[in-house]
Amino acid sequence: MLRTLVPDFQSTTGNKVELEFGVVGVIQQKLTKGEKADVVVLPVALLDAMQKAGVFGTKFRTIVGRIPIGVVVREGVDGPDIAHPDAVRKALMDARSVALPDPNATPTGKHLMGAFAQMGIAGSMQPKITFKNAIDGGVDLVGEGKVDLGLFLVTEILPVKGVKLVGTLPASLQGYVVYAAAVAADSHASEAALQFVKFLSNSDAHTKWKAAGFESTDGI
Repeated sequence: MLRTLVPDFQSTTGNKVELEFGVVGVIQQKLTKGEKADVVVLPVALLDAMQKAGVFGTKFRTIVGRIPIGVVVREGVDGPDIAHPDAVRKALMDARSVALPDPNATPTGKHLMGAFAQMGIAGSMQPKITFKNAIDGGVDLVGEGKVDLGLFLVTEILPVKGVKLVGTLPASLQGYVVYAAAVAADSHASEAALQFVKFLSNSDAHTKWKAAGFESTDGI
C-alpha cells in the first residue's frame, strides 16, 4: 500500500521517502534497540505500549484504518462457510492444514491462537498449523496448495495471486488491527515527516487504503 502512495507524495512535495518493511514484532525490536525512523506505520496498541515504555515517542499521529482478519483459500477452490462461529470452527476442523502468522511476532497470530482456545479446538489445531508471516510468504502457501486454508489480515491476502478471499471472520472471532502513522518525536526531518503522515490520511489516500482492505474506524 505504501509503495502505491509514496510516488504521489514524492512527485507532489519533492521529498524522498525510503521505505523499510518488516513484521511488527521485528520493527518493535529494532526501535527498542535504538534504531531511528522519522515515520512509522504500526498498530495503535503497539505504538501506545512503546510510548508508555519510553521506547518510541511521537509528536503527531493519525489513524489510517483498521484491518479485519480474513479466510483465504486457493483460487478455484470453493470456500467454506464462515458466516458464524460454529461454521468457522467446522471449517478449521475439516481443513487438513492451516497457515497463520506467528503468534510471537504478530498481534493477528496471537489473537487467532486465543480464538482457537475460545472455540475449544486449540489442541486439535496445533498439529495442522504452519506458522508463516504474510511478509515471508504465508499467504502464498495457500496459493501453492501447500495448505488448505489461511487466516491473515485482508490487506495481506488481496495482493497475492492464485488465492481467493472467502470473507472475514464473524464479529465474535474477529481481531481487528487498527493502524496509525506516526511522526517520531526525535525525527530530524519532522516537517517532511509531518507532511507525509498528513498525506497518508487525506481523502485520496483514504480511498486507496479502503481499496487495499482497510476499513474506516469512524464510530469505534
